[in-house]
Amino acid sequence: MSNPANVFVVGLNDFNRERLARLRGAEGLRFHGVIDPERVYDTEVFDIAAMLDEATARLEAFEGSIDAIVGYMDFPVSTMLPILCERFGTRTTSLASLLKCEHKYWSRRVQQEVVPEHIPAFTAFDPFDDDALTRIGEAGLYIPFFVKPIKSSGSRLGFLIDSPETFYRAIEQLRDQIGLIADPFNTVLEQARLPAGVAGVDGGFCLAEEVIGGWQCTVEGYVFEGEVVSYGIVDSLRYPGVLSFFHYRYPSGLPDYVQAKMRELTQTVMTHIGYDNAAFNVEYFWDEVRERIWLLEINTRISQSHCDLFEKVDGVSHQQVTVDLALGRRPDMPSRQGAFPLAAKFFYRVFFRDARVTRVPTVEEIAALKAEFPGSAIELQVAEGQRLSSLPEQDSYSYALAHVWLGADDVEQLHARYDSLAARLFFGFDEIDG
Repeated sequence: MSNPANVFVVGLNDFNRERLARLRGAEGLRFHGVIDPERVYDTEVFDIAAMLDEATARLEAFEGSIDAIVGYMDFPVSTMLPILCERFGTRTTSLASLLKCEHKYWSRRVQQEVVPEHIPAFTAFDPFDDDALTRIGEAGLYIPFFVKPIKSSGSRLGFLIDSPETFYRAIEQLRDQIGLIADPFNTVLEQARLPAGVAGVDGGFCLAEEVIGGWQCTVEGYVFEGEVVSYGIVDSLRYPGVLSFFHYRYPSGLPDYVQAKMRELTQTVMTHIGYDNAAFNVEYFWDEVRERIWLLEINTRISQSHCDLFEKVDGVSHQQVTVDLALGRRPDMPSRQGAFPLAAKFFYRVFFRDARVTRVPTVEEIAALKAEFPGSAIELQVAEGQRLSSLPEQDSYSYALAHVWLGADDVEQLHARYDSLAARLFFGFDEIDG
């Protein structure tokens, strides 16, 4: 009997460990943590150099074989993986191909080379330039437009600009907070060779883009030895009238021909980038009115938010894809072998500017809800006494108090179950700034 393979997971937490244990072939694997999860999940201060040193020391001290190094998070985990994998001879895509996805300006330029009709107008700008708004206009972009950092995490520091006043309010926040990601991202950029047109645009810059919209979705996929495979499309549905996400739903409800076109675009772009032997997901909009597909952005990982959805519908978390690729295997990802035809992750939100949390649902209340709704999962994102403004990784318009995963037979049943469950999630607040 062969020895089990050792798989090292950057930021391994209980959420990942439980699902990893249920993967196909998990009995032949041993999962080990690299870098404590609170270092990458529960902070907004990322000392990448120190984390790389810590991970290297832990791996070098391991007495067995190092067969794979994986991660399931966006920045900083995603950007550290190619560096660690190169140091220890394990499989993943190259740092250059990863940055062609994660450096938003470089990524737009690369996308524009092969699918220009699916890319919005865009330009890079320095948020510390007092004439930034004028320069954006000189580049051919006019209000309204969307602004986000060259490297961001989630929806953080993304702003819809609909007036000069909203631009300058956004600039204040960007100047105050962009360094939290810009500085560590620049540490990674120093290890890469950027093309001439991109080299001067570091992590302290922002991207201004033409406003695009429509039905948003995510194509989850991977590249194995040059072959691009898209294995699932997840819809991203927002609260009415705002930019905040309401829920992710799988499988997608988009028309088949739209899904087929998105898969085709994904294959074209990922092949052109040279991405290989790693998972990814690509976010799109389908503008139904203008019958146009827009490519929003590329992420160099699976979405953790979708793990439970794939497990409910297909029978196993798509962490399967990441582990198999890292071990040099074609992913053994099943299809429609789960307990539910449909699944979703809901974001229970409040739309305050700030507040102090005075009550959260009790352990007993959550246990009762989970018993009443089989297959459900509820994860609180706040604690009693916490200020909402202290929550990491929030969008610019709301706060997610809880994540709720549910399965159902159809859309109507899904929403009925969520409405019933959400009505019994009791939070309390004071010092509310609405």
